[in-house]
Amino acid sequence: MTDLEANFNVSDTTEAIIASSKRVTPESTDEIRLILLRIDAPAFYFLEGQTIGVLTPGPHAFGNPTHHRFYTIANARKSADGEGVELELLVRRCFYIDEVSGEEYPGEASHYLCNAQLGDKITITGPHRSPFRIPADKTSNLLMLGTGTGIAPFRAFLRRIYDEQGGWEGKVRLFYGARNGTEMLYMNDLNQDLTNYYDQATFSAIQALSAGVLKDAGDALHSGIEDHAAEIWKLVQDPKTHVYLAGMKKIAAAFDASMAKTAGSEAEWASVKSAMIEAKRWSELTYH
Repeated sequence: MTDLEANFNVSDTTEAIIASSKRVTPESTDEIRLILLRIDAPAFYFLEGQTIGVLTPGPHAFGNPTHHRFYTIANARKSADGEGVELELLVRRCFYIDEVSGEEYPGEASHYLCNAQLGDKITITGPHRSPFRIPADKTSNLLMLGTGTGIAPFRAFLRRIYDEQGGWEGKVRLFYGARNGTEMLYMNDLNQDLTNYYDQATFSAIQALSAGVLKDAGDALHSGIEDHAAEIWKLVQDPKTHVYLAGMKKIAAAFDASMAKTAGSEAEWASVKSAMIEAKRWSELTYH
């Protein structure tokens, strides 16, 4: 569950149709799908980084009438034909372990979406607000740090600022952590979406892989941050820099630890971070 999950009324719903669903990771690794939803309501409006909720049909455990799960919209504001609205979602097929029995169970929403067929109708809520906003000043620096499907809002950001807005003058740095090279595929090699921006003078993507089988994407990102700590520290001291964190909650703690080490003390880093929060230049969208 995200930090946003418990704060929204889910009674206002919209019907969406599965327009396409493709697996973007190999069969040998975790399943991640890029799912395209079509909404036949041209007035449906969303901003990059916002979320929608997905309501899965019951019956559900413990008699709950609905199961609601948030997903970040992965595309910028664009539709194919102007007659409807198309939303992209990055969905990982999830499982969880029961803390009492130790048994593994499928995640309801992720399996519902991953199993959906072309033409299936699903019920969504939102769009809901997002803590992420693109600054109005195109000379601002954007520092993005993410893991897993936390890449979704950054995909939308990059498309927005380089495609629709015609470029960005400030520095744009994307740090992304993954457990192995195949997890990079849906972000990069297979879809060839972010690679379109690698030639931009302002953009640089730093991809970090975990060093061993017991390490996860969060540990990989921590390693990548450590390797570029001096550059990041310089960026966060710039009053034009905006920081965005998305993915596992542990990345925020890892980032704090790295910056405190680079700053020379936890107090010094806390002062810099507090100034960014106060100036509304710090945003998080994290989950457990």
